[in-house]
Order: sequence, then structure tokens, then C-alpha cells
Amino acid sequence: MLTKILLCEDDANLGSLLKEYLLAKDYDVDLMPDGEQGYQAFLDNEYDLCIFDVMMPYKDGFTLATEIRKRNSVIPIIFLTVKTLRQDVLEGFKIGADDYITKPFSMEELLFRVEAILRRVNSQKLQSGPNEFHFGGFTFDAQKQLLKYKDKQVRLTTKESDMLKLLLMNSNVVLERNYALKTIWGEITYFNARSMDVYITKLRKLLRKDPNVEIINIHGKGYKLILP
Repeated sequence: MLTKILLCEDDANLGSLLKEYLLAKDYDVDLMPDGEQGYQAFLDNEYDLCIFDVMMPYKDGFTLATEIRKRNSVIPIIFLTVKTLRQDVLEGFKIGADDYITKPFSMEELLFRVEAILRRVNSQKLQSGPNEFHFGGFTFDAQKQLLKYKDKQVRLTTKESDMLKLLLMNSNVVLERNYALKTIWGEITYFNARSMDVYITKLRKLLRKDPNVEIINIHGKGYKLILP
């Protein structure tokens, strides 16, 4: 469940640096040297975010983004450019850019902007997901934050409810730890990680009422909610 990024940059040195940096930050990155190859990669794979240089051979970033928007109206797009003219910036946002970074920029700046966009997108996904779940012997109302088992119910805290909802939306697959932290807490910190461990422990105790439902640790990756 690593966040998958499509990076299109015709400057081989900059592209390699950006890719290696994002890989080191636990992102899965495909680097394409021009817009044509970038568009084909988009058709062949599923991505969570796009980063496009504006000035590229064969197909520039604006054209690439326009074609992608016809197929996917919601995927976040960040433009990288040396252009600073107001009309160029406005053109980028008109096409549907989520952000616009002017070269030169620091790696940290790009990372902060990527994380900010993904926090917003992940939060929207969590909020727009289903609110009623039936699993094992449980019924969970995420909006009311109520977990019911047979004739008994318990009210969860907001974070417990968000954590359970995210697990249910990714049941029987690995929920990557950092993804959960970014989605629910907005950032990865030691304190937030310890808090998440506490909530997982609480949820495990609540779900033990049904032996067919279990949250297991996946070493070095995250958690998996096992459902029948």
C-alpha cells in the first residue's frame, strides 16, 4: 500500500534525484522522461499522485495533465516549472493542478507539498467512505461511532472510530502503518505512532468477542484486519 507516484521529468539528473529522495521517504515512484511515456505509464498503472515538469519533449506537462484529467478528474497533480509568469500559473490551475512548484526548489519543500496534498486526499477518502459496516457478529456505525456486538454496544472515541473504519475499508489486506498515520493524524511522529498502538490494542480487545475477527501485526509494514 505504498503511495504510488508518477513522476515525469526530462532532466535526467533532477528526475533521478527526485525519485531517489521520494523512494527514501517510502513512496513508490515511476520516473518517465517525457509526456508521451508518462501518459502510457498512467494508462498501464494505478497512481495516487502525479508530478509533472511543464516543459517536456513530445508532450508537455499541461497537455499531459489535460489528457489525464479526461480519464481521472480527481488524482492530485503537481507541476514543476521554471515558468513564473502569472498566466502560466493560472493555466496550470485551470487545467486542474493541485499545486505548482517553481524551480529551483528544495527536496523538503516538494515533500511537504506532497504530504499536504495526500493528507487532504486521504482524509476525504476516509470521510466519504461507507459509514455502516457488518462484519462477523459486529455492526459498526462510523458516523455515530458505535460498535455493536449482539445486544451490547460501545461508543468509540473519534480516533478509535477512524482507525476501525480505515481497517474495515482495507480488510484482509495490509494497512501500511505510515499510511494510517498520515490519514488519521496527518503526520508521522513518535507520539502519534504510540497513540495509534494504544488504539489498536483497544480495538483488539473489543473485537475478541468474535474469534473470526482479528487485527494482526505485519512486521515492518503495519496491520491487517482479518475478516471471515
